Amino acid sequence: MPAVRDDFCPPRELIFPHITVILGDPRLPDESKIGGRFSAEDIEAVDRVKEALGELQDYRFTYLDNHSTLIANLTADPPDFVLNFCDTGYKNQARQELHIPALLEMLGIPYSGAGPTCLGMCYDKSLVRSVARTHGIPVPAETFVRGNDRHGAVSQNFPVLIKPNRADGSLGITKDSLVHDEQQARAYLNKLAMEFPNWDLLIQEFLPGEEYSVGVLGNPASGFMILPILAVDYSKLVASRLPPILAYASKIDPQSPYWTDIKYCEASLKEDLRQRLVDYCLFLFERLGCRDYARFDFRTDAQGEIKLLEVNPNPAWCWDGKLNLMAGFAGYHYAELLERILHAAQVRYR
Repeated sequence: MPAVRDDFCPPRELIFPHITVILGDPRLPDESKIGGRFSAEDIEAVDRVKEALGELQDYRFTYLDNHSTLIANLTADPPDFVLNFCDTGYKNQARQELHIPALLEMLGIPYSGAGPTCLGMCYDKSLVRSVARTHGIPVPAETFVRGNDRHGAVSQNFPVLIKPNRADGSLGITKDSLVHDEQQARAYLNKLAMEFPNWDLLIQEFLPGEEYSVGVLGNPASGFMILPILAVDYSKLVASRLPPILAYASKIDPQSPYWTDIKYCEASLKEDLRQRLVDYCLFLFERLGCRDYARFDFRTDAQGEIKLLEVNPNPAWCWDGKLNLMAGFAGYHYAELLERILHAAQVRYR
């Protein structure tokens, strides 16, 4: 088992003090956002990350967010090192998130975060589930629905959650994703098939218990830091009569109760359960090829068994994202979290 460390120290000698940060392009449409454009919250997230990185006095930062000239810029003047925070995907296409690291590798440019193979695998939720299940990590029961096969088998073990197999930011998950009978299931399958033609869908066992996120920083060779585990508090959704799930609105719509009423806190776990979660995460981190940082989401079923929901190899870096909330539980400021990500990546190249 790789070492788990508690230090948050930068490397003694910076290999790449000049960092180029690649971000999503606010000039271009983004189908994953309300109105198809960057919102005020997206712009604020960029401003906040720039402000936090500005606190790291040992580094100098340059920012690239114009995807129309991105390839030309990287080719003409290759950066010393890239902090890859382009989680929107190339030209804001989520399915092209892996294209940025692929391009950097083709140009021989060092960068932070997961490589293209890892991003491609983890974008396929059913594939990640299969990997986990093969290695004895509990996962929810699931039916895979290919493309527009709306007449495929529907689980009889209701309630179930229906969602896209390949999507980011909870796209396609709404209050109607949680269905309680076959009629509701058929209706939502048809709805998704109309909204997202030819997308593969999942009919997944609904896990009604506690939901946790585990943040991992580091790499196998240098050791890992496990951030305090986060728990999702859905209790305030009861008044809105909304199902307790992290729907698309929780990531994108400041007016929704999913945004305003879901709270996050440090989990209170027995040590054996915490250790089991950490063991699962470290195994999957290595098996799936994660690098530098990642987030793993779990939820318990009606009997209290913990099951893997998702692996996020390039989780949200924003100031109000889960990863920074977990760093805050440990007493670290936003800038310190970003420094630790840079530290992990630079030590990996050293």
